[in-house]
Amino acid sequence: MSVEEWVERLGGPDGPSRYRRYAVSSVGFMSFCEVGLWTIWVVRGGFGPLVTATVMVLGVAHAGLQLLLWRSALYHYLSLGPRPHGPAAVYTAVTAAMAAWGCVMLSSGRIENGDLTAYMLWLLMFYAGPPVLGLGLRAGAALVAVLSVASVAGAAVAGLSGETLILLIGATAVMVPFMATASLASGWGVRLVEELVAARETQARLAVAEERLRFGRDLHDVLGRNLAVVALKGELAAQLARRGRPEAVEHMEEVQRIARESQREIRSVVRGYRTADLHTELAGARSVLEAAGIDCRIEYGPAARLPTDVQSALGWVVREATTNVLRHAPGASRCTMALRTAGPTTALLVMENDGAPDEEPGTGTGLSGLRERLTGLNGTLAVEHSGGTFRLTARIPWEEGA
Repeated sequence: MSVEEWVERLGGPDGPSRYRRYAVSSVGFMSFCEVGLWTIWVVRGGFGPLVTATVMVLGVAHAGLQLLLWRSALYHYLSLGPRPHGPAAVYTAVTAAMAAWGCVMLSSGRIENGDLTAYMLWLLMFYAGPPVLGLGLRAGAALVAVLSVASVAGAAVAGLSGETLILLIGATAVMVPFMATASLASGWGVRLVEELVAARETQARLAVAEERLRFGRDLHDVLGRNLAVVALKGELAAQLARRGRPEAVEHMEEVQRIARESQREIRSVVRGYRTADLHTELAGARSVLEAAGIDCRIEYGPAARLPTDVQSALGWVVREATTNVLRHAPGASRCTMALRTAGPTTALLVMENDGAPDEEPGTGTGLSGLRERLTGLNGTLAVEHSGGTFRLTARIPWEEGA
């Protein structure tokens, strides 16, 4: 899988959980590497069965606890679980036991100075990451620092000195903070991906809400004043009718006139939403999608040459497809809209977006309504769903210059 395909897959609806699994898998690989290093250490050293068995048992336990603690630490870092005090204590105890056993092996003559240097460095390097991520920067860094200093001091007491001791101190001072920082960076990366996806979903909801507010404002501007006048005229006509005044008829006729005018105005507003120019619909779709963090690319093709009824129908396709992207593909990162001609007599609109859920969505009223509209123009609507990609294709016959 290429880097581009990997990044694109992270943009799907389960992108955050997938990225979290990648992060945990990378730590699992690190644990596997730790076991491999302990194996190489005992094989190359040619130590006795006691040293070999003890180091391998403690090393495998240390690597397994590292993976479990890192997973718990990551979930706490993402506010999905409690702070892992218990696993951190067990992990620290096993690390301290391995450090003490290394000092015992050196002082008893079972291993050489160079063997202990590599042993301590690997142990403290692999230990550093999970406590800092799970216990917080201050508490975790303090715990790692205390154990590292104690382990190096224990090695010096056990007999490590000279260049090997200086090498251990220098390498520990570099590699332990590096591994702790790398662990924090991994957790920060996972949290950043989840926050970005949540922000994209919020932007999509805001874009839809803004469109609803615009429609509501238009209706209020059209009907607010007229309904107030109708209410006032109706009340006045009722009072005049009770008194037997002929002016009541005039006021009721005025009410009828205002009602008919309101009907015309509301039809005009709705018509603006129902028969908007295709260029306007495409530009509006791009604005809404880009506001939701989705890269939108448009190929206008023969839009300007299409008849009004064809433009209106395709405008409805653009509007409904845009709504579907925002509603059913919150993890979408791209959307393309291409208007082309299939032969000399067919207009073809293809809309494609990624981030579609793995399961195929149920048939809703929106697509059914689009098919009915296109049927009136002898058009067709086709839907394809595969591999997280949703493609909608509308075909309408037309005649140049009609």
